[in-house]
Amino acid sequence: MSGFALDRLVPAHVQAFEAYVPAPPDDVLRRRFGVAHLHRLNNNENALGPPAASRAVLARWDQREAALYPQGDGWHLRRAIAGRFGLDAEQVILGNGANEVIAFVIKAFCEAGDNIVTADRTFAVYEWLASFSGVEARLVPLRDHGFDDAALLRAIDARSRVVFLCNPNNPTGSWWDHATLARFLDSVAGRAIVVVDEAYAEFAEAPDFPNSFALMARHPNLIVFRTFSKMWGLAGLRIGWMAAAPAVAATVRKTSISYSVNRLALDAAQEAVWDEAHIAASRAQVRVAQAGLATLAGRLGLPLLGGIGNFAMLRLPMPDTVVHRRLMARGVMARAMTSFRYPGWLRVSCGSPAAMAAFSEALEAVLAER
Repeated sequence: MSGFALDRLVPAHVQAFEAYVPAPPDDVLRRRFGVAHLHRLNNNENALGPPAASRAVLARWDQREAALYPQGDGWHLRRAIAGRFGLDAEQVILGNGANEVIAFVIKAFCEAGDNIVTADRTFAVYEWLASFSGVEARLVPLRDHGFDDAALLRAIDARSRVVFLCNPNNPTGSWWDHATLARFLDSVAGRAIVVVDEAYAEFAEAPDFPNSFALMARHPNLIVFRTFSKMWGLAGLRIGWMAAAPAVAATVRKTSISYSVNRLALDAAQEAVWDEAHIAASRAQVRVAQAGLATLAGRLGLPLLGGIGNFAMLRLPMPDTVVHRRLMARGVMARAMTSFRYPGWLRVSCGSPAAMAAFSEALEAVLAER
């Protein structure tokens, strides 16, 4: 008789964690909702796709290279990134998407009994990775839809190891300027690692948006995250990165996984560094989409929440889950925010003109039915 008892082998913090269930693939969703086409406005993808040079890499890629392992630590790409930001290549660590880099940091600095500090309504992966790693996630309420610096500082104690700041914040678009971030780092005074997740930083045009890499010289406890998923249109290839002071980077490298970034991602990302024309075109496309959302919100009398980033949120007069389903039936996929602790809100990515027109038409029709 087998003595296998699964519950006995699974830690309590894993048993208590509720697994994230991704949406089905688009072809399944199209069949389910009876639509021929689905406009994706739910994941903040870049409607322009990758830069031209990255697209050229994808087009000419030698398929025989699929049989070969990638270079283990992204040697060339790390040097390209370091050269752009005045860093040493050893300060840069790559990962299979920013999610993997988050895991590297938590593994490097946290153990049982420790905690991380972040906001209650921000990028959820900080909380998830901490929770299923047996680390307490301390969630501080937002203030006016933005990070509350004073409350974050009060939440830090002797067992706080990492503070995660999403700047600009996903999903609200709120952001700290350079002076605010510098004051916060002064107040933390090295008591914990401070991670600034700048996944949407390339969309920032404000001159006082933080120069986080410059702050590392004064604050060696600072880690900066970036990604090739958003501005650079390589979300499907899963590649993100972090930069830190040399000693901090050396510590995180102990927990990082070599060979986790594939060859195609490395080649395409290297060509994206640093395509200013692509940044300008992407920002212009986002400005047009944001203006259209503002016009739509005004016409429908809906509160609009947005800031830096290729997305905005609309406050709905009916449940967001209902609106989501009805939009899907009209071939438009936006993000219902109840599961992100923003019930009654809908997050909309800044898509192509055709996608934004389809969204506007579909939302007006849905709201007219209530």
